[in-house]
Amino acid sequence: MPRFNTVNAIDYILIALYFIIVIWVGFYAAGKNKGTSDFFKASGKVPWFMAGVSSWVSGFSAFMFVAAAGYTYKHGSGALVIFTSAFWAYLAGYFYFAPMWRRARIQAPLEFLTRRYSPSTTYFYTVTSIVPQVVGIAQGLYILCIFVSAALGFDRTTFGVLGFSLTGLQACMLVVGFVMILYSVVGGLWAAVLSDAIQGVIILVMSVIILPISLAYLGQGGGISAGVRRLVSELPHDYLTPSGQPVEPLFLASYLISVMLGYNVAWHFAQRYNSVPSERDAKKMAMLGAWLSVFGPLMWVLPVMCARLIFPDMAALWPNLKAPEEASFVSLAMLLLPHGMIGFVVAAILSATLGQANDAFNWLSAAVTKDVYVPIWRWLGFSETSDRHQMRTAQVTMFVIGVSGVALSFVISRLGGAFDFGLKYYSMVGPGFMMPVALGLIYRRTPWWSGIASCMAAFIAAFTLMGLNAFPDQAYARNVLSAVVASTMVFAVSAFWWRPDDPQSALAVQLDRDLRTRVPGEKGPEGHGAMKVYGVIGNLSLVIGAVLLGCWFVPATQIAPASINVVGGSLMIAVGLVLRWLARTRPA
Repeated sequence: MPRFNTVNAIDYILIALYFIIVIWVGFYAAGKNKGTSDFFKASGKVPWFMAGVSSWVSGFSAFMFVAAAGYTYKHGSGALVIFTSAFWAYLAGYFYFAPMWRRARIQAPLEFLTRRYSPSTTYFYTVTSIVPQVVGIAQGLYILCIFVSAALGFDRTTFGVLGFSLTGLQACMLVVGFVMILYSVVGGLWAAVLSDAIQGVIILVMSVIILPISLAYLGQGGGISAGVRRLVSELPHDYLTPSGQPVEPLFLASYLISVMLGYNVAWHFAQRYNSVPSERDAKKMAMLGAWLSVFGPLMWVLPVMCARLIFPDMAALWPNLKAPEEASFVSLAMLLLPHGMIGFVVAAILSATLGQANDAFNWLSAAVTKDVYVPIWRWLGFSETSDRHQMRTAQVTMFVIGVSGVALSFVISRLGGAFDFGLKYYSMVGPGFMMPVALGLIYRRTPWWSGIASCMAAFIAAFTLMGLNAFPDQAYARNVLSAVVASTMVFAVSAFWWRPDDPQSALAVQLDRDLRTRVPGEKGPEGHGAMKVYGVIGNLSLVIGAVLLGCWFVPATQIAPASINVVGGSLMIAVGLVLRWLARTRPA
């Protein structure tokens, strides 16, 4: 039985440091928010590199280090087929979706629905999206805190807070939820982009370290090459070659469709593409995301494949977990990383999920404010809302959504959780909402009601088949493909009712013209093509690097020597110095 390095005071200090950084980023970003354009899309001034890292980080969460790790542990190299598929989605973004979103000329994401279909379509989407999004936030928070509370060792501890008795899991959800709400409400999209950037640095450095030390440990003194040889010689052939569910035609097709939709027409991607100065920057942002989506999963999947040999019986290590293989990544970290770096890994996984939740807060608050609150305020006969009024409304909306998500996560935990539902959650709600967006962006000659009709058709088809328990062995593919087929058929048929001279088609006709017209490139930020905010991220990287270097003096073990902290600290400092150099203004 391996002896894990349980979390100690040093790890808690690093995790607390990360929380302080995230909250500080929110208040720093608040200084940049002069109105709704800043709050919702950062006034189109985000450097393409930072926006690309932000979009990549927002594409995964604790799910990647928990559920995806468990999937890899069971299926082996087939997981690479699944988890690198975002590469193809980003390529589609590079060639089509990135410039189209930039040409849509929208401020709030759901404004696209008003321009393409009708204001009633926007109201329909906003109202019907609130509950699924709150459930998604609650699910993400719950899944994250299962991992974090177990890693920190207080999943079975009880805390007394203001006269209430909270389990370790509930206390974790409360603290993480508070941080998530605070920096999102205060900072808006700038907070999301800046925090995503530091999250990206943390995750990449952690990933670069854990892959070679996993292979070296597997090599049993023979180094990384010996570990690779063991990996090739001792793992089963069908584990090393893609097989099973990952390459089943129906599953793979439906997964690729889901990824194409999620990485191109999800609202937070529309925001990111509109947050950069030009179409060219939007395309470069998509290409960066494509390559990060290849190298990132390689660094996460290969260590978990090592874990299959290092921990052949995960159930014996984690008897209290329903799916013990999902602890494979955290087991590697707690075995092979010294104190300091363990806290670093927990912070990285925290950062990924916080970034994803912030995206949900941002686009939903933008939709409620711009597309529901303002029109209703005007309809009630009040004077026109000021830009500052709208920004404050968005912040209140974010707060309400966040508190609702945290409260719902408590309900889920009392019910015993819904992790399996969480894995299938996207297949039930994602395609139905996103197909009309993708279809409407590609083909613009359908009537104003076609968006609502195709969305409803998708949900009717998917939930009917689910209610009939049709194809139970292919539930994921059933949900996705039925929604896609039904939505596409209704959308195609609706084209017969298209009338360009109909007054209700005027907005769609104008949108079609805009999508065919390039957006004039705005002046980008100064200084080596970057913004001075790179210096902020660089300084934060230097702080974390210095803390890790200080962990050289922390007691360590032979398996997890303190030198790993030095390597991690050195990498963080190197990244920080490079970012500070990028932030320098070019001499006149």
